[in-house]
Amino acid sequence: MSRIAIVSAMHQELRALLPALDRHQSATVAGRTFHIGTMEGQPVVMALSGIGKVAAATTATLLLQEIDVQRIVFTGAAGGLGTGVRVGDVVVARELLQHDMDASPLFPRYEVPLTGRSRFPTDPDLSDALASAALHCLQRAAERIGEAHRPTSASTARCCTRALVVSGDRFVATAAESNALRGALPDALAVEMEGAALAQVCADFGRPFAVIRTISDRADDSAHVDFNRFIAEVASVYTREILSTWMSGAVE
Repeated sequence: MSRIAIVSAMHQELRALLPALDRHQSATVAGRTFHIGTMEGQPVVMALSGIGKVAAATTATLLLQEIDVQRIVFTGAAGGLGTGVRVGDVVVARELLQHDMDASPLFPRYEVPLTGRSRFPTDPDLSDALASAALHCLQRAAERIGEAHRPTSASTARCCTRALVVSGDRFVATAAESNALRGALPDALAVEMEGAALAQVCADFGRPFAVIRTISDRADDSAHVDFNRFIAEVASVYTREILSTWMSGAVE
């Protein structure tokens, strides 16, 4: 079976996933600890990337070149951009773009220089499988999180399958910034700080990848409120349930 990497940007996210890892061994490469074992019988490596695009790219490169993983899934939280996206929703990336990439006038805005592309698509089969697992898990996961962060009802929490997710080296935390992103990239549903860098590295290596994010805030002036609590109590619960369901083959 091919080895899967599960990557988290923050300690709280990784800490919630590690108890699900069986036959746990660790290896350290370039200052990063890679947790090797199995999850639901599948060979898995869990890793902390750290926050930001460079951290994500370095971690992805090490996983692909030194640890020899075949697929990468990046998990965690994101700010919601789309009009209908609410806190507690799950977004599975269809493609990723760096919203702070701008080498104009030499290259079009958002285009990664010398690649001829600005948007990097995720693996459709992997993304669809994760989206199906997310839809299956939302009801069950909602019952296990705190009332303060639970969506209005289980039926209103939904998975926005294969949407554009944008990444940049800035925590978007003002209404002005999020409005500007919505105006420039109207099909973007979520914003975070790592996914597009992972996408570029995986494209270079020709390896399948997916990015799945739980919406923690609306990327506006209240984005920082209880962010760490949301990661620990909501996003991490969603992620573990979704990954376990996907790996166990509980849904098609």
